[in-house]
Amino acid sequence: MAAAAAVAAANLFPALASQAYLEGKSVKDTRSLVTDLCRQFYTLGWVSGTGGSITIKVHDDSVPRPNQLIVMSPSGTALHSLPYLPIMPLTLSPFESPSGVQKERMADEDLYVLSADGDVLCSPVKKPYPNKPPKCTDCAPLFMKAYGMRNAGAVIHSHGMESCLVTMIRPSEKEFRISHMEMIKGIQGHGYNDEFVVPIIENTPHERELTESLSEAIATYPKTTAVLVRNHGRMLSLLFDAAIKLYQLGLDWSTPSHGPIRDAKRCIVLDIEGTTTPISFVTEVLFPYARDNVKSHLTSTYETEETQDDIKLLCTQAKLHSRSMPPTNQLHKWGGSQVFSGFCMERESKVQDDLKQGVAGAVPIPPDDAGKEEVIASLVANVEAMIKADRKITSLKQLQGHIWRTGFEKKEIKGVVYDDVPGALEKWHDMGIKVYIYSSGSREAQRQIFGNTIYGDLRKYLCGFFDTTVGNKREARSYFEISESLGVDKPSQILFVTDVFQEAVAAKAAGLEVIISVRPGNGPLPENHGFRTVGSFSEI
Repeated sequence: MAAAAAVAAANLFPALASQAYLEGKSVKDTRSLVTDLCRQFYTLGWVSGTGGSITIKVHDDSVPRPNQLIVMSPSGTALHSLPYLPIMPLTLSPFESPSGVQKERMADEDLYVLSADGDVLCSPVKKPYPNKPPKCTDCAPLFMKAYGMRNAGAVIHSHGMESCLVTMIRPSEKEFRISHMEMIKGIQGHGYNDEFVVPIIENTPHERELTESLSEAIATYPKTTAVLVRNHGRMLSLLFDAAIKLYQLGLDWSTPSHGPIRDAKRCIVLDIEGTTTPISFVTEVLFPYARDNVKSHLTSTYETEETQDDIKLLCTQAKLHSRSMPPTNQLHKWGGSQVFSGFCMERESKVQDDLKQGVAGAVPIPPDDAGKEEVIASLVANVEAMIKADRKITSLKQLQGHIWRTGFEKKEIKGVVYDDVPGALEKWHDMGIKVYIYSSGSREAQRQIFGNTIYGDLRKYLCGFFDTTVGNKREARSYFEISESLGVDKPSQILFVTDVFQEAVAAKAAGLEVIISVRPGNGPLPENHGFRTVGSFSEI
C-alpha cells in the first residue's frame, strides 16, 4: 500500500516518494512540531491522554499545498470539535498522531505520514508490550475532508472541556455565535466588531460517521475556522471559556453589549387560532367538519354517556348574573355549582337564551320523550346556528372536540400549525420552559390538533391545556386562575401569546407578560395598542 502511494506521489512530485525526502528536514521538523503541540495541548487540557489528534501539512515552498504530505498523530482521539485551521503558517504533508498513544509521551517516531490523498507512507514502529500496536486515528476521513474543502495547513481535533460545555448550554442551537470580544481579532478574517460563528453538528458513536455532517457544515459556513461537535470539544478554548464564564455571570455572550440575560419566563401560555394555527384552518376546516358531521356523530353515539352529557350541557349552559367581577379569592366550588360571595350562577337554557336574542337558526329543543330523531334534528339546527355565530361557549366547544376527535382518528383531519411553531416548542422545551395552551376550543380538541399535526405529535413539548372551563378569555379572572394553577411565584413569570387585543388586555390586567401574534389573516389591532408584536415565534 505504501509503495503504491509512493508511486502515485512520484508521478506528480517524484521527490515526495523518496526515502531521502521522508527523512529530510521538512518532514522531521513537522514531526517535531506535532509532538511538541501534543504535549502543550495536553498541558492546557485541550487533549486528554489518548484523546484528541493533531495533523499538519509538511510545509515546502516547492510543493503546492494540496499536494503536500500530512503528518498525523495516532488514534485514541475522540472528535469533540474539529478545528480546521487554515490560519496556521504550516503546510505540512500529512503527519498524523497514532491511536492509543498518550499525547504527553508522544515521540516523533510515533507519527504517521500520509500522502495528500490520505494513503499511509510511513507508519509508527511497533513497540514492545505493554505498548499498544499503532493505529491511525478514526478521524482521518474528517481531516482529509477538511484539507480538501478548505486547503488547510493544519487540522486539529481537541477535547477541551469548554468546547464540550459550550454546545450543551443551549442544546437546540445549531451555531455558536459571539461578537465584540478582543480575542476574535486573533482569528483570520475577523475583527473586534465582527461576529464569530461556529457551526455545531451532532455527535455520532464513531468519529468517521461525522464525515457527511462535517462536509455540510464546511460548505454551509465557508468562512468558519472550526466545527463544534455537540458533547465533544474544540480548540478556540479562550472564546468558549469566556462564553461559559459570561453565562455563569448571567451575561449574554451572543450580543454586542454582553448585557444581562433577561429573566427567563417559567411558563409560556399560547393561544391557538391566529397564534399557533392559521385562522383559516379553524374556519375553513374544523368548523365545516363539525357542522357537516354533527348529525352522524349524534346519531351513532346518541346512547353513550359522553354524548348524553354533551346534550345536557348544550341544553343547560350556565349564565352568570353579577354587578361586577369578584376577586379570585372569593371563588368557591360547592355541590357542582360555582358561588361567589354575594354573587350566584343561575342555570338557564343556552338554547332558550339564543332564542330570546334572535340568533338565526336557533330552534326549541323538544323533551326527551319526543323521540331520538326529533331531538337530534333540533340539536343539529342549534349547533349549526351556534357555529355560524361563532359562539364561544363550553357546551359547543366540548361537542365539537368530540366530533373532531373522530375526524383525527379516521385521519380525515390533520392538525395545522405555522412552520415556526415546532422549532420554537422544541427550543423552549430544551430550555426548561413549560408551555401550555389556552384556547376557547375544548381541551380534547386542543390535544387532537397538536397530537396530529403535519409535523407529528407536538404534545411532547406541551405541559397542559386550558379551555373556557377556567373562564372567558377576555376576563382577567381567567388568567389569575391560570397563574394559580401553574404555581409561579408571580404572574409576570408567565408569557401569554395571543392574536386578540381584548385577551391581551385581560392577561395584562392579571399581571402576565403579553405578546400579540400578528399573522396573515388575523384581525386588525387598535392604533397605539401598547403591546409588543411578533410575526413568528422565532422572534420570541
